[in-house]
Amino acid sequence: MHTVSDIKALGFQWEMYNPFLFCAHHKDQYPRGEENLGPDPAMLKGRNLGNDFEVKDGFRMYHGDTVPGFPVHPHRGFETITITLEGLIDHADSLGGAGRYGNGDVQWMTAGKGIQHTEMFPLLNMEKENPLELFQIWLNLPKVSKFAEPQYKMFWREDLPLLKLTGANGKDTEVRIIAGDFNKTAALHPTPDSWAADPENEIAIWLVKMDPAASLDLPAASGNITRAIYFYRGEEIEIEGKTLPVQHQAKLDASQKVSVTNGKGEARFLIVQGKPIAEPVAQYGPFVMNSRSEIQQAYDDYTKTRFGGWPWDSNTPVHGTEARRFWKSADGKEETRP
Repeated sequence: MHTVSDIKALGFQWEMYNPFLFCAHHKDQYPRGEENLGPDPAMLKGRNLGNDFEVKDGFRMYHGDTVPGFPVHPHRGFETITITLEGLIDHADSLGGAGRYGNGDVQWMTAGKGIQHTEMFPLLNMEKENPLELFQIWLNLPKVSKFAEPQYKMFWREDLPLLKLTGANGKDTEVRIIAGDFNKTAALHPTPDSWAADPENEIAIWLVKMDPAASLDLPAASGNITRAIYFYRGEEIEIEGKTLPVQHQAKLDASQKVSVTNGKGEARFLIVQGKPIAEPVAQYGPFVMNSRSEIQQAYDDYTKTRFGGWPWDSNTPVHGTEARRFWKSADGKEETRP
């Protein structure tokens, strides 16, 4: 394998490699909010509300019709890792859990046997714009874990390991470690049934920021590990002598150390790696199983049980106008952050 291969342009949804399924990059310049925590209704005219994925006036409403975001929907058989850069997300789920997180926080959800949840983007600031940027990565689960109990972990930004490296030329690089480890600095523990919970699977998710002319050496992993880089902000970077322009991705040979050197301007990119799951993948909508019959069973189960029902009065619940971040689990435990 070449050190750098499979170079492709980035879009809204990024191609990923087994054991990952894909990554969606949400970047929306939402306007100031109204009392209902959504945009001015005049800005919603002419949109395909309920399925609005076209960028108009700098933003999308997605499946929301008042507040942008994703009203109640189910998942089974995989995990979502939501990495926020800017803006807030209001969460609610069929287990009774709720939360508001963002501006650097990460939510790790193992859907397992099935859960319903919402992800709404409340526009809390009524005096100025409400920019939002986040990544949501879908990570597959092996057959043995597809019917695990649904679980969440909140990684507050204050707790996420941040490694600061200074090169010989005095230029700095920051590596925010969301999964795995980097230079012996370990990430927080994911949910116990996650594919990332076993160190032998070498799951890593690193969010990197580099000064102009900074360099970074990516450590080698095992020979059967997939690794990819997603360069979403900057001008260009050089990887082992090959230039990667901004808004492009590339597959990297994880079996050897790889050197990344930034050009002009600050660079930001995401790196993911992991051991492939050697099982067939059947994916349809919000369900990821091993066979078409299991997909049909997932739909049948959801139709019958709604994965525990929906304890909320609305399909698009939001959690008030206070900007505090919080997490309330189904058993009533609550964490808060300023």
